[in-house]
Amino acid sequence: MDMTTPLTHEDPLVLYGETFHGRLLLGTSRYPSPATLEAAVRRSQPAMLTASLRRQGAAQPEAGAAFWKLLQDLAVPVLPNTAGCHTAQEVITTAQMAREVFNTPWIKLELIGDDYSLQPDTLNLVDCARQLINDGFKVLPYCTEDLVLCQRLVDVGCQAVMPWAAPIGTGQGPVNPYAMRLLRERLNVPLIVDAGLGLPSHACTVMEWGFDAVLLNTAVALAQSPVDMAGAFADAVRAGRSAFRSGAMQPQASAQPSTPVMGTPFWHHP
Repeated sequence: MDMTTPLTHEDPLVLYGETFHGRLLLGTSRYPSPATLEAAVRRSQPAMLTASLRRQGAAQPEAGAAFWKLLQDLAVPVLPNTAGCHTAQEVITTAQMAREVFNTPWIKLELIGDDYSLQPDTLNLVDCARQLINDGFKVLPYCTEDLVLCQRLVDVGCQAVMPWAAPIGTGQGPVNPYAMRLLRERLNVPLIVDAGLGLPSHACTVMEWGFDAVLLNTAVALAQSPVDMAGAFADAVRAGRSAFRSGAMQPQASAQPSTPVMGTPFWHHP
């Protein structure tokens, strides 16, 4: 590569045929204040913001109205999710309501099977995704890193999948690197790491493996300085993507000299 021509050409995230300017998606819950959320969004410039219709609810209409106004002012595409849904019918109903409220066909599909780990209901997730796709939704399913599950989601029409790196909110980073790298090797759709990342280095790592984007919430919202952490994650995502596209060297079994030797030494053995 010509060193005068850096690797800076267009490299957009494309989901369901739509182009997004960044590869970081950001959640909107658990921030210390709306002002902190706003500042974190402006600092990190995410491609999409997730929002839960169920979490806002009707019990606090004034707070809900203020939240929607904030989302509109930020002018970032909204990805509604079905957080807290435990049955397919709950998911379908929530998704349809979200489509009307947000005026968007996008939906992050969350179908929870276990309240303790918040692990997805892998037995019913595929059929639920199929129903939503048949109803005209652009589905981004939250799932585990299981290859067969992810392949089945693709088979029913999901044009991207969102495997976790670790259980939601744990911040452990990728706990099963083998399975995640196998996913990237075998699937030819965008893969967005959703849940379990705790450090910018975690985000950089999965992006170096070739994942297409990451979705964060707790790691940013619960940081001592959410705004600075949002910026750090945004930088890490860009660095990881750039490293992936640049082509890393292959690990070597033994040391390799990195400094060239020119000429002959001035000493000799007697």
